[in-house]
Amino acid sequence: MIFSATDIDGVRLIDVEAREDARGFFARLWCERELTAQGLDASIVQESLSYNRWRGTLRGLHFQWPPHEETKIVRCTRGAIFDVIVDLRSHSPTFCRWQGIELTAANHRAIYIPKGVAHGFQTLADDTEVAYQMSAFHAPEAADGHRYDDPAFAVCWPLPVSVISERDLGWPAFRGSLHGKSHTRLE
Repeated sequence: MIFSATDIDGVRLIDVEAREDARGFFARLWCERELTAQGLDASIVQESLSYNRWRGTLRGLHFQWPPHEETKIVRCTRGAIFDVIVDLRSHSPTFCRWQGIELTAANHRAIYIPKGVAHGFQTLADDTEVAYQMSAFHAPEAADGHRYDDPAFAVCWPLPVSVISERDLGWPAFRGSLHGKSHTRLE
């Protein structure tokens, strides 16, 4: 596994270190020892799959409130996505910054997303699948998000949005930091 820093503090790209031969290649996708050696959270309690029928589908920007915050490792297993992370940690040097990274089934790349960083993606191809490994169980009462088009972040999505859930359209606007929470909501 090859780990690379990103523009967002604590977020890492994970590239495969392929061992190739005439059959193709073999590569490690996850290793507790290697993540721990990098100082990353290697806990995984749940893995989920997101299937998306249409190009331009947008999901996000999602996160979970403490004590249910989750570290995620996200990988595109079929098709392609523009994966976006937004730093919501008020103590972080990259607070409120975002970065977009293309993850595809062909590049085998994954992204490690620490607690306190919101996540979303837009599909770049029809019939796209995205796999998530998470350090905390999904807690519906702690699930939250911010709008994909929130001017506080000004994310530049690559395509017009073709499909988005009502829930994702209804997330509140971002408003900074408050008393130990990463951020607050405009009601």
